[in-house]
Amino acid sequence: MTGEQPATPERESTGQRRLRVFLVDDHAMFRAGVRAELGAHVEVVGEASTVAEAVTGIGTLRPDVVLLDVHMPDGGGRAVLEAIRKSHPQVLFLALSVSDAAEDVIGLIRAGARGYVTKTISAADLADAVRRVADGDAVFSPRLAGFVLDAFAARPHAPVSDPELDLLTNREREVLRLLARGYAYKEIARELFISVKTVETHVSNVLRKLQMSNRYELSRWAADRRLV
Repeated sequence: MTGEQPATPERESTGQRRLRVFLVDDHAMFRAGVRAELGAHVEVVGEASTVAEAVTGIGTLRPDVVLLDVHMPDGGGRAVLEAIRKSHPQVLFLALSVSDAAEDVIGLIRAGARGYVTKTISAADLADAVRRVADGDAVFSPRLAGFVLDAFAARPHAPVSDPELDLLTNREREVLRLLARGYAYKEIARELFISVKTVETHVSNVLRKLQMSNRYELSRWAADRRLV
């Protein structure tokens, strides 16, 4: 048997074949749910839970669309996107995240994602979003498009950067955002699939890095930066 190349189908109209989708998310249960929900609409050709796995898998399988989580422990969706865009620019990315914060949305779009939807999206709407991205459209959950329009219209070349925010890890930002929305530690733990003790550690680290003393100061700080 002669050596065969990885599956790399030429782009065709989405009406002629099932779209090939790759999932990137560090939560196995969430990936399983997305795979089950999308299976009737697209061909889920692979999945990954880390940046390294994602870069290798996407490079080998060359999917049409990558569903990309924004925050992961080892670098996040932006690291995946930036690595793949250099080597395989034909692969399209649709961010699928629990976060609806302006800096996350704008950061992924600036990096090259074709759209950004939140994990509250229905299966039918997600399948439609994947098809639209594959057809060249930009797709956003309601209200998120406003972040992008405002950012690019007002400051088209300005980097999305905040020295204080840059001190925090992706997970610390997630915890901060939920804390600022009024979530209790147990609710944050359940939402992020981590222990209450881990939540407490993250909150302690955030308070130390931002030199604040309580969650109320954190909430005001987060609201000022539109993180809530």
